[in-house]
Amino acid sequence: MNLLGDVITYVRRIVKTPSNTSLSDNLIIDYINRFWLMDVDARVQLFDLKTEYGFQTSPGIDQYNMPLYGINSYPAQVEGSDPTTAISYYPVYQGFLAPAYANGRKVPFYTQRGPFFSNFSKYMQPLNQSGLGDGTATYTLNLPSFPALRGHVDNTGIIAANAPSGTADPLYVSTLNTSVPKTSVFPAVFITTVDSTGRTIVVNDSGQFLTTDVNLGLLTGNTTNSWGATTNVVNYDTGVIYVTFSTTIPDQTPINVQCYFYQQGIPRGILFYNNIITIRPPPDISYYIEMDAYLTPAAFLTSSTAIPFAYMSEYIARGAARKILSDTGDVEQFNFYEPLFREQEMLVWKRSQRQFTSTKAETIYSQPMGQSTFYGASGSV
Repeated sequence: MNLLGDVITYVRRIVKTPSNTSLSDNLIIDYINRFWLMDVDARVQLFDLKTEYGFQTSPGIDQYNMPLYGINSYPAQVEGSDPTTAISYYPVYQGFLAPAYANGRKVPFYTQRGPFFSNFSKYMQPLNQSGLGDGTATYTLNLPSFPALRGHVDNTGIIAANAPSGTADPLYVSTLNTSVPKTSVFPAVFITTVDSTGRTIVVNDSGQFLTTDVNLGLLTGNTTNSWGATTNVVNYDTGVIYVTFSTTIPDQTPINVQCYFYQQGIPRGILFYNNIITIRPPPDISYYIEMDAYLTPAAFLTSSTAIPFAYMSEYIARGAARKILSDTGDVEQFNFYEPLFREQEMLVWKRSQRQFTSTKAETIYSQPMGQSTFYGASGSV
């Protein structure tokens, strides 16, 4: 039993619905996907889903979103399916874990902001006066230090905004996409001043970048799409800012600029938090980052799809049937099949358990493979 069609047949036997009229294949596939994608990784951490995630960094970019599967549609081959029905974005990986490497060099891996920023302080310079108001709204300013950290948009914001570039990371646009939720924007450059009423005016970078120049970050309020005429952009490499405020700034009023600054170099620490990978210091060139990861399996879309791990077929079928029986309120059948479902789960987990325990955990008294301190070994005695 290694085809999705076989699993569907087995689900029908358990829930006692042989007819496609009362329970369509499409609905069963939905239950199978929900169990496979959302339940399995929370119930058992399978060795077969353990993998490696690697990507190349871009110079100056310190934050990278967790990759997502693209939008898929139920194909017409699935009986009763609507070809326009889409399976939306979901993470390719369940999460990342140590060890982590940068160009093959092992670096510390963090999942908490506190310890990470204790070692790589998130320091922003005090207010730096970069200009004075002259009764107009448009100014040319400079960052207090550069190259500077760049603003970032997480995947949630990109998805919610339905951006033309999909889940592109970073987000490149010709004009500012104002539909990106503010809660998904993490700015790194701030320009502050006050207007004639004493109200504080704040302009920050948006985490979006101009398609014609990847070093140009769009500030809030960007309106045009060519460099010669663009207002509200910051060049992270040269430090030049072109900003137009929403109102005129009184004469001799200070205009201040703040930003985060780190000397770029080889990555020495990696933080995974809020589905975002943060690297410190920001890379000065492209580095290959590698981390252990747990893969989120792709959704099943057609009844001819092969189950990637055939030994889990009965477990998947019983898990999907369990959700159907729960939703239909068939308590008697649910309770009858529950011990059989638990038995299959233990059998599936036993395979992973054998792999996890095949390597003995190292202690201060154990000897790592390939290294030694006895006479005749390399190194001092």
